[in-house]
Amino acid sequence: PTLVGGSVIVETIFAIPGLGRLFVDAASQRDITVLMGLTLLSGAATLIGILLADVAYVLIDPRVRRA
Repeated sequence: PTLVGGSVIVETIFAIPGLGRLFVDAASQRDITVLMGLTLLSGAATLIGILLADVAYVLIDPRVRRA
């Protein structure tokens, strides 16, 4: 959520095309299908990031396996 908010601000200020700007444009045009797709994409990316962090933590610190 924070990443999306930050990208919206940066893309709007510097006029860079990206997902944040697409999110704002879809919201202003009430394009529900694009909003649902972007929400699903950002949610999946968040879940994958959390999963990778958990796996990396177990690999880095073997004491976690015993807990």
